[in-house]
Amino acid sequence: MSTSATGPRIIAVSNNKGGVAKTTSTVNLGACFAEMGMRTLIIDLDPQGNASSSLGIDTRDLENTIYDVLIQEVPLEDAVEPTAVKNLFIVPSNINLAGAEIELVSAFGREGRLRNAIAPVADQWDYILIDCPPSVGLLTVNALTAATEIITPVQTEYIPLEGIEILLKNLHLIRKNLNPNLPDPTFLCVMYMRNNLADQVVEELRNKFGERVYKTVIPRNVRLSEAPSFGQPITTFDTSSSGAKAYRAAAKEIVNGA
Repeated sequence: MSTSATGPRIIAVSNNKGGVAKTTSTVNLGACFAEMGMRTLIIDLDPQGNASSSLGIDTRDLENTIYDVLIQEVPLEDAVEPTAVKNLFIVPSNINLAGAEIELVSAFGREGRLRNAIAPVADQWDYILIDCPPSVGLLTVNALTAATEIITPVQTEYIPLEGIEILLKNLHLIRKNLNPNLPDPTFLCVMYMRNNLADQVVEELRNKFGERVYKTVIPRNVRLSEAPSFGQPITTFDTSSSGAKAYRAAAKEIVNGA
């Protein structure tokens, strides 16, 4: 295992807009890191549980999920489930998490619950990826409080800067009050189709954020859309597809940019 002395990279995959391939990016980047030999944990922090089902986890009868970790303070290691991909593990979610936002309101240390849960087992992992819900509630606050970095997937089918400004405003508050070392996000362009609008979105992002926008662009790819229904990441579902190649390239960029 190649965990550095400073601990794992804890990456919150976050965008307050839904339908922008957050879960797709979390699952497939995680699978790519695992394929590269990195011991990788995905934390499914979305009540929809799509990251869990995308990796073949049946969430209905699990003894422990991320809900139990956050609300009942069950040790994180007791909720870790293996996946069919070597080196890739997940802390799953299910519909129980939908009530966690309300339950956390009155909980002691509510914003730091996830960070505190990760701390005792952090040295077991090279990468921890947190799939955030499409909101700025307490679950996302927990993710950003625990994270050492943020990746924001950006759909290249509309001008996305308004939503990004909301994210940056929230980050300012997180830094000020909860996680002063949290850096600005990096941006991964996703759902790309070769047309003028998509090129305009990518160009506008690069002009505004420069090197914080990854060079790799993830194409809109039918096989990427099909893989979750088979409970597999794209790296095993269709290993030679354009989507698999793109996520591998993005993962290398992320690793090399450490």
